[in-house]
Amino acid sequence: MPDPVDPDAMLMLRVKRGDRAAFAELVEKYRQPLFNFVFRTLRDETETDDVAQNTFLQVWKSRARYQRTAKFSTWLFTIARNLCLNEIRRRSRHPAESLEETHAEHDDQPQRQYVDKKVLLPTENVLHGELARKIEEALDELPENQRTAILLCQQDEVSYEEIAEILDCSLSATKSLIHRGRETLKEKLKPYLQTGEWTK
Repeated sequence: MPDPVDPDAMLMLRVKRGDRAAFAELVEKYRQPLFNFVFRTLRDETETDDVAQNTFLQVWKSRARYQRTAKFSTWLFTIARNLCLNEIRRRSRHPAESLEETHAEHDDQPQRQYVDKKVLLPTENVLHGELARKIEEALDELPENQRTAILLCQQDEVSYEEIAEILDCSLSATKSLIHRGRETLKEKLKPYLQTGEWTK
């Protein structure tokens, strides 16, 4: 059941009635965490812009059907994840636009401004130089559910229970995904990390 005092759900109920100011509040609050999540999933700036915009567009288009059966953030990230998976499937049908080429295209570019340093790993200055590339490579090698669970885990608005809803699996399975993913990342990044402590 949703939090009875979830302020975002209350805003969405106003959006359901056509309140554009309430919608603007939600967009402003979630633009950064949503972009962080989508960029970490797709690793392409243009596609991130498109998917993030489409996510908010879907929220607006679906406003009349919105039911407060979960936290707003759960609903939002579920939409975003589904759109990301659609994009990944599209890439698989067009090898010329594969993830590998997308990564190579951006390897020499600076980190995007909307990527939050706390999105991933425990050290405060983790997103620098070679370490940043190693983290991205290690993440790319994780199974999709593990990668998504870890990315969502570091979003302040998303709890383990919500991640379970977004991934459509049990809470225990979600915790197991996160644990296995973290252990795999720590093993791969051991030469580069100063600490193995996790923050959540």
